[in-house]
This record gives sequence, structure tokens and C-alpha cells, in this order.
Amino acid sequence: MTKITPQPGIMDIALYQGGQSHVAGVDNVIKLSSNENPFGPSPKAIQAVSDSAANLHRYPSTDHASLRSVIGEKHGLDPARIVCGVGSDEVLQFVAQAYAGPGDEVIHTEHGFSMYPIIARMAGATPVMVAEKNRHVDVDAILAATTAQTRIVFVTNPGNPTSTMISDADLTRLAQGLPRYCLMVIDGAYAEFVDGFDGGAGLVDRFPNVIMTRTFSKVYGLGGMRVGWGYAAQDIIDVLNRVRQPFNLSLTALAAAEAAARDEEFLTFCQAENARLRVWLAEELAKIGVPSDPSFTNFILARFADRAEAEACDDFLKTQGLIVRRVAGYNLPNALRITVGDEEACRRVVAAITAFKGGAA
Repeated sequence: MTKITPQPGIMDIALYQGGQSHVAGVDNVIKLSSNENPFGPSPKAIQAVSDSAANLHRYPSTDHASLRSVIGEKHGLDPARIVCGVGSDEVLQFVAQAYAGPGDEVIHTEHGFSMYPIIARMAGATPVMVAEKNRHVDVDAILAATTAQTRIVFVTNPGNPTSTMISDADLTRLAQGLPRYCLMVIDGAYAEFVDGFDGGAGLVDRFPNVIMTRTFSKVYGLGGMRVGWGYAAQDIIDVLNRVRQPFNLSLTALAAAEAAARDEEFLTFCQAENARLRVWLAEELAKIGVPSDPSFTNFILARFADRAEAEACDDFLKTQGLIVRRVAGYNLPNALRITVGDEEACRRVVAAITAFKGGAA
């Protein structure tokens, strides 16, 4: 060997591209590209962050016991079977690091979260993409793609960037159909936007090879704090904690997440506003020929005639100070992912796309 060389698979990783935040030369910009909560974090979380400043010289807890207890109480889960990470992304990384490697396969779906193949390659495993059906996860296609080498199946529910959802019946059928040596990971980053959805917790209790992950980045408005968690059988949690850095979450992040989880009033407000404005935004865009699937998230996937129209609309929106997300990288070139903002933001989006389409706002 004549030079320093990374492990196989590392250089196959395409760098993740986050949502754009600025438009040169345009003022009053509204960012609708990263599915952030337009109302920000809970005031109680903000206060908790402020209060934590006096203790920044102290190391945080290594077991996250207080936060796990609050999460367990809120969702009716056993805190001992919860693991916390730097966003749910890190929990997904724990899973791949612990359970996949060279010679193994990791299944993700055609329009699934773009971190899945990256995480697989980080572990030295081979990512396997499975087609979806009309922007919905196809359980039969996943089962058909499962081989003796498959170790992990990642599914996002609700989907990102599709906004669609897998039914309880299909999720159960997938869990039943996968071999016991294969882990099924239900990524529930948007679960709080679905009334009555447990994020897959019931399946975790029924199937020892099912893992559920959640995040504080979306409805709780703590994307800047990076706090997520996972729920699984005790033996899996014990494994994941062995690859977790002991101080992976800061004292401030833990305090903010705990305060946010306790603020039910703010959570209910954010959920209600998102549900109201999500329906309005989708209906108004549909009236001007921009359809979208029923959304179970805090964004809609607006569809255009073709890639050229989608990209032209995106360019026009930027001139109007509106930043949305192109999703050609998710095999959806004719679509734009638009975060549901506050009422002003939603009205600006409708007015701008109406003008783009040649109508009157």
C-alpha cells in the first residue's frame, strides 16, 4: 500500500445535502426546505436551555435516565428499552454499525430517506434500493428483495419526502414476512403528525426484530439540538448502548428535549396548526394544477408536469424569497417538497406558485 486509503465503501458515499437557507440578493426569505417547525421550540425548552448555561462546566449524564423516563411516561414505553442519540440519525447509525458489515445487505426504498444508503456504506454493507409504487412503500417488493444476506430493512413511516404512510396492516405483514435474522427499522421522524399513530411501538413489542426511531427535530422544533431516540427489545438496546459514545448528548440538549416533551400544550398547538394549514396548502395548490398525495407529515410533495417545470418553479420561488426542496435525488425529479409553514408562509407559497402558473393570486 503506497497511500492512506479509506475503508471500502466510504468513497461511494455521496455527501448529504441539507436544505438551502439563503438566497443571494433576496430579503425576507422563508426557509421551507428542511421541514422545521415554523413556530420554533417550546418556550419551556428555551427556558431550559437558558437555565442549563450555569452548568456547562459539568458533564451530562451518560445514561440519559431522566429523558428516557419522560419519553417512557409520555408514550407508555419501558424506559430501559429506550436509547438516545444525536438525532434519530445517530440511532440508525448505531443499528447499522452493530448489525451490518461487509457482505451484508441493507434494504431501503426508492424514495426513502437519503441517509439510509449512506449509513449502510459507513458500516461496509451494501445498500439495496427497492422500488415504491406511486410514492408508497411496496411491502411485496421489499419481501421479494430480501435475501440470506439482508440484515436491515429501513422504512420511513410517514415517508420523507413522499409524505405518504404505510398502513398498520402492511407494516405488520412486513414484520411477519421478514426472516428473524433481519432487523426492521421503522423511522418515525414524522409520527407526531399522525393522529393515533404509535410510531410502531406496538410492533416492537410483538416482534423482537423490530426497532422504532423518533426525533425531537420536527414537531418539537429542536433540530438545532439534535436529539433522537429508539425503542427496541432489551437485548438490542443493550447492543446499541455498547456502540454509543457515553457523552453523545450534551447537558443542554437533554434539558431542552425533556422540557419539550413535557410541554403538551405547545405540542398540541403545533400539531393542530400543521394539520389545518397542510390541508389548506394542498387544496389551494391542487386548484391551480399542482397535486400532491394526502400528507401525514409537516410538508407536502407538490407534483409538476415534468422536471423542467418543477425546477423552473423552484427558481421562481427563490426570486420570491421562498426556499423549498428539489427532490430529484430521491428519484422524484418532477416534484418539490414544501414544508408547511405558518399561515403567512403558506399564503406566500400559494400566491407565488399561482403567479408562476400564470394565474392571479
